Amino acid sequence: MTAGSAAKEPFAAAAPCGACPVCRAALPQPFASIGGRDYWRCTVCAARFLDPRQRLAREAERALYLRHANDPDDAGYRRFLSKLAVPLLARLSTDARGLDYGCGPGPALAAMLREAGHEVALYDPVFQPDRAPLRATYDFVTCTETAEHFHRPAAEFDLLMTLVRPGGWLAVMTCFQTDDARFARWHYRRDPTHVVFYRETTLRYLAAARGWSCHVPIKDVALMQRPVGHAATRE
Repeated sequence: MTAGSAAKEPFAAAAPCGACPVCRAALPQPFASIGGRDYWRCTVCAARFLDPRQRLAREAERALYLRHANDPDDAGYRRFLSKLAVPLLARLSTDARGLDYGCGPGPALAAMLREAGHEVALYDPVFQPDRAPLRATYDFVTCTETAEHFHRPAAEFDLLMTLVRPGGWLAVMTCFQTDDARFARWHYRRDPTHVVFYRETTLRYLAAARGWSCHVPIKDVALMQRPVGHAATRE
């Protein structure tokens, strides 16, 4: 099955959706229509995403987020987050200071990094909405199980990358989309708050487009490093 033949239902979108929200490339292609929800694919960065006109209202999203109960002391949750924490910690100096962006109601990753000796600030638009931490810069910024919720991912990545100091790291964890044939049944797609789906190549593209390196130590984790002396600007 080719990337463009994943749709199981007639594509319902009446008009093109505009530019890719991930990389801003023009003319994304129809990808799949599932249960009345239309998905597009970008031929440049390889992202798949829900038609922006079909996203939940922010109030409805917030109601679903409030059901989250990620316990920082839950051993299973910590094992899950260790996929990112272990390779990131191996790359950090002992006095590195970071930000957990999209930390959720139970910032377990921040707790793990603090236990390893690092100072970690928190930001989450629902659970930690104080934007003061976004006025600082950091040796590392983590973004775990958050990027798939972004309505404006290109702008979010622009922001995230300005928060990282030269030589620092942006650590992203999201379930990579790999199999078009299984997209309709994929558990990640079924979460109505998940609106954009990244491939490994997508995150490598976003890093390279900004002059950063990208390391993928394990599936679903991308560690992007800002070069020393690299200047970043916000759009």
